[in-house]
Amino acid sequence: MEQNILELKHITKLYPGVVALDDVSLGFARGEVHAIVGENGAGKSTFIKVITGAIQPTSGEVVFEGRAIEDNSPQKSMGLGITAIYQELNLLKHLSVAENIYYNRYRKKHGMIDFRGMESDASKVIARLGVKIDPKVLVKELSVGYQQLVEIAKALSQDVKVMIMDEPSAALTNNELEYLFEIVRTLKKEGMAILYISHRMEEIFELCDKVSVFRDGHYIQTMDVKDTNQEELIRLMVNRELKDTFPEFISHRGEKVLEVKHLSTELLRDVSFSAYRGERLGFAGLVGAGRTETARAVYGADRTLEGEIWIQGQRVKIQTPEDAIRHKIALIPEDRKQQGLFLNMSVKDNISFAYAPHLTNSLGIIKGKKEEEICRQQITKLTVKTPSDRQLVKNLSGGNQQKVILGKWLLMNCDILIFDEPTRGIDVGAKQEIYELINQLASQGKVVILISSELPELIGMSDRVIVMAEGRISGELEKEEINQEKILELASKAQEVSR
Repeated sequence: MEQNILELKHITKLYPGVVALDDVSLGFARGEVHAIVGENGAGKSTFIKVITGAIQPTSGEVVFEGRAIEDNSPQKSMGLGITAIYQELNLLKHLSVAENIYYNRYRKKHGMIDFRGMESDASKVIARLGVKIDPKVLVKELSVGYQQLVEIAKALSQDVKVMIMDEPSAALTNNELEYLFEIVRTLKKEGMAILYISHRMEEIFELCDKVSVFRDGHYIQTMDVKDTNQEELIRLMVNRELKDTFPEFISHRGEKVLEVKHLSTELLRDVSFSAYRGERLGFAGLVGAGRTETARAVYGADRTLEGEIWIQGQRVKIQTPEDAIRHKIALIPEDRKQQGLFLNMSVKDNISFAYAPHLTNSLGIIKGKKEEEICRQQITKLTVKTPSDRQLVKNLSGGNQQKVILGKWLLMNCDILIFDEPTRGIDVGAKQEIYELINQLASQGKVVILISSELPELIGMSDRVIVMAEGRISGELEKEEINQEKILELASKAQEVSR
């Protein structure tokens, strides 16, 4: 049997009061797609950073092609042929594709940058991926999927032998995802070792050869993907049975709370719908169908051209998020890091930010003890896993960041909560907790609007589904009608009509 190209031997990483990795030993072979799975906090990110030299282990060694890497660093690991492509892409969007691929390695001719030669080289690398991307185009003009291909091209231009892909599918459309899979299969055939980190079980079973499970900083087990199943993987990851992926919920639809009439923006056309107290209303549609744009228009984040919004029988004017908050509408956005949180502020500051005017005394000074008290109540109520309320929110897992955003809006006593991709980038255990919280809110009589690109999630968590396509509502399904075929049929029919 061929020797592993990469091995980690007895890797331990200690932080004050935390064992991030505990005596982990694991190897990776050429021509193999090897999945790494585990809940947030299991040690996956630390494991990757040890491989790439971003952090140094407390003990243990990284062995590449039979030799231990001494004084590892990102530059050294990259020079050996190890690279990582992260969910948050490392591209300079104001530069061209070619400039990004060869950044800091610009080809020169007569002392000047040889743009023509660099673009020619970039074209050859891109052709290896089987795609057509103009090397002269600015990266900012590409979709997220194509930007990710530029990252892969950048890696291939450096003779990569081990590629680490961290949540590569999080922001991709279904078509882009299929294309990514094809590229991964091609690289595998060329003999590359690929480490694939993902929370999406279906991807692991479709794409990967082996899967290794991490839990609480410990390496648990490696299996051939063909010899396991989703239930076993989840059990190994969370150390408990998750019997029902979507918790049971009996809807008790109450009074109409929200009514949107003939809403139009630059992207939306004549959108009308109603939402009821105690109901979980799902929005389905392909990427670009207008789901997020509808949420942003109702929340006042995007300018409306026409239409009306009514709350509890009264017409209201919502032109800004401040207007929406005043009418007790909350948005838990798709991009929580950029739009929902202040990453460099504490958990306490994030939770209390919107509520701050209610915490000030007559001199306008925030009552510190009162702020701490109510924030700790939210942390306890939502089971936010954090060392303290002073922890920077950027250091929390995705699931706990989502809970912090929710805690902020619950403190404001919002009646209408719009969840846009509520479990994107969140592990299976934390997903269960988010689902339970959504159900609790609905059972308390809140209006819950749920936007999701994951059809099983949408089907399992909705009492009614509105389907959108190309900025319009193309259909509506009651609970007993909701299934994948009908949702996709409505989306496809709308596109056919528009053509």
